[in-house]
Amino acid sequence: MSEYNFSQIEKKWQRYWEENQTFKANETNGKPKYYALDMFPYPSGAGLHVGHPLGYIASDIVSRYKRLKGFNVLHPMGFDSFGLPAEQYAIQTGQHPAITTEQNIARYVEQLKNIGFSFDWEREVRTSDPNYYKWTQWIFKQLFNSYYNYSSDKAESIDKLIAEFEANGNATINAACDEDTPAFTAEDWKAMNEQQQAELLLKYRLTYVAEAVVNWCPALGTVLANDEVVGGVSERGGYPVERKKMRQWMMRITAYAERLLQGLDTIDWPEPVKEMQRNWISKSVGAELDFAIEGDGHIKVFTTRIDTIFGATFVVLAPEHDLVAEITTDAQRAEVEKYVNVAKNRSERERMTDVKTVSGVFTGAYAINPISEERVPIWIADYVLAGYGTGAVMAVPGHDSRDYAFARHFNLPIKQVVEGGNIEEEAYAAKEGKIINSGFLNGLDVKDAIKAGIAKTEELGVGKGRVQYRMRDAVFSRQRYWGEPVPVYFKDGIPQLLKDEELPLELPKIDAYLPTETGEPPLGRAVDWKYEDQYEYELSTMPGWAGSSWYWYRYMDPQNNTEFAAKDKIEYWRNVDLYIGGSEHATGHLLYSRFWNKFMFDLGLVVEEEPFKKLINQGMIQGRSNFVYRINGTNKYVSYGLKNQYETTQLHVDVNIVENDILDLEAFKAWRPENANAEFVLEDGKYHVGVEIEKMSKSKYNVVNPDDLVEKMGADTLRMYEMFLGPLEQFKPWNTNGMDGVHKFLKKYWKLFHDNNGNFIVSEEQPTAEELKTLHKTIKKVEEDIERFSFNTSVATFMICVNELTQLKTNKRAILEPLTKVLAPYAPHITEEIWQQLGYSESISYAGFPQWKEEYLVENTFEYPVSVNGKTRHKLSFATDTPREEIEKAVLADEQVIRFFDGKTPKKVIIVPNKIINVVV
Repeated sequence: MSEYNFSQIEKKWQRYWEENQTFKANETNGKPKYYALDMFPYPSGAGLHVGHPLGYIASDIVSRYKRLKGFNVLHPMGFDSFGLPAEQYAIQTGQHPAITTEQNIARYVEQLKNIGFSFDWEREVRTSDPNYYKWTQWIFKQLFNSYYNYSSDKAESIDKLIAEFEANGNATINAACDEDTPAFTAEDWKAMNEQQQAELLLKYRLTYVAEAVVNWCPALGTVLANDEVVGGVSERGGYPVERKKMRQWMMRITAYAERLLQGLDTIDWPEPVKEMQRNWISKSVGAELDFAIEGDGHIKVFTTRIDTIFGATFVVLAPEHDLVAEITTDAQRAEVEKYVNVAKNRSERERMTDVKTVSGVFTGAYAINPISEERVPIWIADYVLAGYGTGAVMAVPGHDSRDYAFARHFNLPIKQVVEGGNIEEEAYAAKEGKIINSGFLNGLDVKDAIKAGIAKTEELGVGKGRVQYRMRDAVFSRQRYWGEPVPVYFKDGIPQLLKDEELPLELPKIDAYLPTETGEPPLGRAVDWKYEDQYEYELSTMPGWAGSSWYWYRYMDPQNNTEFAAKDKIEYWRNVDLYIGGSEHATGHLLYSRFWNKFMFDLGLVVEEEPFKKLINQGMIQGRSNFVYRINGTNKYVSYGLKNQYETTQLHVDVNIVENDILDLEAFKAWRPENANAEFVLEDGKYHVGVEIEKMSKSKYNVVNPDDLVEKMGADTLRMYEMFLGPLEQFKPWNTNGMDGVHKFLKKYWKLFHDNNGNFIVSEEQPTAEELKTLHKTIKKVEEDIERFSFNTSVATFMICVNELTQLKTNKRAILEPLTKVLAPYAPHITEEIWQQLGYSESISYAGFPQWKEEYLVENTFEYPVSVNGKTRHKLSFATDTPREEIEKAVLADEQVIRFFDGKTPKKVIIVPNKIINVVV
């Protein structure tokens, strides 16, 4: 092959890899393991754009490097193929989501293979495959049959709990359970009927059915997670979302709160992601108090600052609090109900971040401060969340900014109980200092006052010390069709699990993908879909995060029909060594995955408590948008440099009809019907477009299809250019024009092996010291770069190396063969072709990564600047240990130096070793 025909080369080697299963992982070859994983994609109809492969390319480089280093690498790919987009398309078209999903996956696989990833495609998984979600359902069953024992600090079988109930009741049980779980004796338990026992067990199970306040989207007909709601509307479609109570399946992730926090200290993850999880879990140590309500009842309040109890001048309930309707007086009822209806539809995110709006309403009721015994009014306000703490706060406006703003707005009392600060201007959030105006706490330091306050509440029986987490149990129901069916049926209202042999419970056929006329989820449309033809199945499906919370284990053993993965394979692969994906999953997928992994670890199903050792968040590749400027009221477009001479409207234009910021006029006319008769005001005979960096999206016409670039310049060029754009973690703008430099580099590398006629010209000559130095500094730098995931600097190193070898006219096997191995992870196709031309019949993938040697990197020569009468005239290189006499002799004999003597005899030669030479004439 004479020319660098990238298209022919890449297709050839992609076929070779597939036919020879080059990247098939093998647990039995005795090598150390390395597990590299990308967050698997949701297969959308749009396919991949150039931003999507960024992380995949990085993980592929590492995977190929580790194979060369002698590791047995598991590098799989699959698809998170359940989800709302396919269901919405099904609603619009009537086409089954499975058909759309299959088509989209086929498109993704084609695109991924075109880029030359070293995936073991035999291990591909799809969450919507019944053979896969059978095991998601099986894990759900294990959660249902487990409770969390705080005494052993792990999940255990519900049968153990039942045995304890039968023997002793729950007096000695230290387990995660609902707040309203009653105390009972063994006799009480035995006296309960089957339904009562089942309902009581739901208060302990790790997955359970309960009434929960959720984000309900009527237009989508489903519950949405908090991160799917933005500004009070659904992230997808922008539909209104309301907060309402619904009976939902829940996951008791709160049982693992402390372990989820502590585990963050054991994993190599970006600190911002770990901090997001810490803030989401949000551990608080404080006290829970009972504020008696005048008339009847009490309000539970959690506070971390019980030292400020004497400064509490009112109580605030969340609008959704169960007590609101009960305690509101008749005189205030209309105003309260009006406020609640508005407040309940604001998302928790909005309410937490909105620090400017002050709103609330008085219930008309009063409570008694349990320590000061003062009478305080009870208000409701949406800055208090039902899901955090007890859904009620004792408001201390003297020492909390939101309470202070609320008190000032509604003219409520403000008391200062910690010395210092200017209370007339703002609340003073004192964490140190002395307590004042506070009865038995007077004169104590804050820390001592907190301890004394907790002790006093327990002594009086009005409260207790408590550790509180902000994180709530996760809603596990979605009122959708395209998701995993929950393996449950209801008998007399009691949830019953399907047997293992009855799994998977597959999705039934339905006539439409909308809720029923009576408001049931889409599964309610299924005809004769009942367990044993009589018991109703659960009609909600699992959320999108269910299948993605354990999928890395299925890659270990994807064809296993008897268990989710064989124990010996789990013991070999253990967990993921490198995980690459987006930081937007910090409090969703990444948190739920850690939860499920810890649960499976407790049951002895897996051998590592944390699923992902190292996490890298790849940055976003931003689009380079182009703009044209239409003169208002016309169909005439003015070039960028002239636009200020006219009144214009800026419009996005498809970047694929722009090259080097010059618009293809004929392509523009053909792009849209309204452009057919467009006229142009040009600069120098060309139309220059405007440029901005924005998010890559179809609406901005700035999406660049990797298929087009692979066809134009090759997959190796695309791979190296994406790495060359900048550090993996950073956001960076895309500019197709920049690919040309990388493509020229690959051509230059190819030419090292071929003459101008295309003949293979690699020689067996011994390399020079300079050639060895160039090679070994490249090996050293690339190895260091990959080990620290700095891929962009490697590309620059390759370019420098090839330039130096080109200048040296290097064509020696001893240099070019190791270089080819080092380049292989980045540009796998061209290096496979060169490897074959070098005489090897096997793939380069397992050829071994060359070792750099320090001896070739030591500087053993020095290039002296040679001056004549102080002016630099020439340069000469000498070995660093060359005697002074030999240097002087060589300088005085060099013709390039002699010609500056003007026929005179040199007076002396000044030599500063390894610095300068100056000849005085």
